[in-house]
Amino acid sequence: MTTTATGRLFTPARLGELELSHRLVMAPLTRNRAAADGTPTGLMATYYAQRATAGLIIAEAATPNPVGQTYPNIPGIHRAEHVAGWRQVTEAVQQGGGRMFLQLQHGGRVGHPDNSGLTPVAPSPIALPETIHTPNGRREAVVPEELTVDDIQRTVADFVAAARNAVVAGFAGVEVHSANGYLLHQFLASNTNRRTDAYGGTAANRIRFTVEVVEAVAAAIGAHRVGLRISPANPVNGIEEDDTAVLYPALATALADRGLAYLHIVRSDPADPLLRRLRDGWSGTLIANPANSGDSRDPAAIVSEAEALLAAGADFIALGRAFLTTPDLIRRLRIGAPLNEIREGGLMYVGGAEGYIDYPALPDIAA
Repeated sequence: MTTTATGRLFTPARLGELELSHRLVMAPLTRNRAAADGTPTGLMATYYAQRATAGLIIAEAATPNPVGQTYPNIPGIHRAEHVAGWRQVTEAVQQGGGRMFLQLQHGGRVGHPDNSGLTPVAPSPIALPETIHTPNGRREAVVPEELTVDDIQRTVADFVAAARNAVVAGFAGVEVHSANGYLLHQFLASNTNRRTDAYGGTAANRIRFTVEVVEAVAAAIGAHRVGLRISPANPVNGIEEDDTAVLYPALATALADRGLAYLHIVRSDPADPLLRRLRDGWSGTLIANPANSGDSRDPAAIVSEAEALLAAGADFIALGRAFLTTPDLIRRLRIGAPLNEIREGGLMYVGGAEGYIDYPALPDIAA
C-alpha cells in the first residue's frame, strides 16, 4: 500500500447547508433495482448504505410522474409507496453517517409504453433514434407527444411535488437532471426542440423550461437544497447541440444568483475552455464529473484527475463507476489501494444482488 493520500480532495467543505468531510461525491447511477411499480427496495438500501462514506451520495434518477419513466425498474418519487421506500434508503445511509440528494429525472422521449403504459412526451414529436429497453426486450422508440404549454406547467408542478416528496423521504436535497438526453436536455438541444413558441428557437427560449423547473423547485424546498446537472456536448440519447458554447453559459448565468446548492457538470475536462467559462460565470458550488477516470482502477490516476479539476475551479468531484464497484472507495483512494474490477455481463442493469451489493470491501488493515 502507498502512504495515505493528501491534498485538497480529502479536506472538509461546505455544500449548501451541509458540512461534508471531504470533496468526493457519489454520482447518480441507474441500476434498475426498484420494484416494478417504482418503489425502492431493501436491496437498494443495502447498496447505498455500503457507500455511505461518500461525502455526498446523489441517488439514482427517480421519476417525478408516471409518463417520465424511462426503463423498467426505475424508481419513482410520485407515490406514497415511493416515499416510504426511499425513506428506508435514506435512514440506512444516515445510520452510516452519510448524506443524500435525490436526482429527479423525466425521460421525455426516452421511454416506451411497455415501460410506463403511456406514450412518451417531449418538446417536439421527434422519436429517439435508438431502440428502448423494455420488459419485452428491445423495442423501437415511439414518436412522443409534443407537450403543450399547459403540459409544461403541469410537468413543472410534478417536479415540485417530487422535490417535496424527496424531503419527506429524508433526502437533504434534490438534483434536477438537465443532462444526458432526457426531457430537460431535449428542451435545450436544437435537434430535439423544434418549437416556435417561448420554449423553442433561441438559446434564451430553449433554457426556459430548465430554468422554470429549477426556480419552482427551489421556491418549494429552498435553493440550498437544489442542484442542477448538465452535460454540455454530450451526444447520448440522440442529442445534437449546435450552440453549446452559447447555451450553457446562458443557462448558468440565468441561475447563478439563485443560491442553488451546486451546478454539476458531466464529463468535465480541466483543459476545456467551456469549463472555465462556466466556472467564471457560476459563483456557487461546482461539482465536476471527470471526463476520463470512469473505468480506471488506479487510485493514483483517479486522485490526480480529481485534483486537476479542483485546481481548475471545481469544489467537489463526482465519481460514478468507481463507487459502483468499490463500496470502500474513500478508504482505498486515501491509502492507494486498487479498486475492484468492473463486472459487466449485463449485471449493471439486470436486477438482483449480483453485481450490485456483492462487490467486496478491503479487510480491516492498518491505514
